[in-house]
Amino acid sequence: MWTFLGSECLFFGSLISNYLVSKGKSLVGPYPHELFDIPFTSVSTFALLMSSLMMVLAYAAIQRGNQRGVRIWLLATAFLGLVFLGGQFYEFSSFVREGLTLQTNLFGASFFLLTGFHGAHVTIGVIWLLSLWVVAMRGGLTQEKSLNVDLAALYWHFVDVIWIIIFTVVYLIP
Repeated sequence: MWTFLGSECLFFGSLISNYLVSKGKSLVGPYPHELFDIPFTSVSTFALLMSSLMMVLAYAAIQRGNQRGVRIWLLATAFLGLVFLGGQFYEFSSFVREGLTLQTNLFGASFFLLTGFHGAHVTIGVIWLLSLWVVAMRGGLTQEKSLNVDLAALYWHFVDVIWIIIFTVVYLIP
């Protein structure tokens, strides 16, 4: 898992670098300052960050052998991940309505590529979490199998940390 996450750091590093290199070089709009709704994206970001807390609680529950707790916290983590994805879908569709697509300009291409790939990673994480939840509901996620939750938690926290970087670089730094 650590090797995989290391390779993902390189992958996201290249996407973030691409965004930074192409930042401000679009010849036609719409431009970021015309589109971004920082308060809305901040709420989505808060949901994603709170999902990390839920993941910590899920891991703590499985470590203690608390089956009910692990089911609750896995589902809560997945739910908050879905809230984030819903916010991203809303944001993307509003940007498209405003005229920003992958083909519109350099900003659109680099923005959708970076945030879209992050959204894909969140989607994979939500599927993984819901799969663990199903296994837990069937009684197959015992304290002895806590490594399954540990690995999912590593991935989930990675996705959250990457979003903190993306949110800062894309939305907060003009």
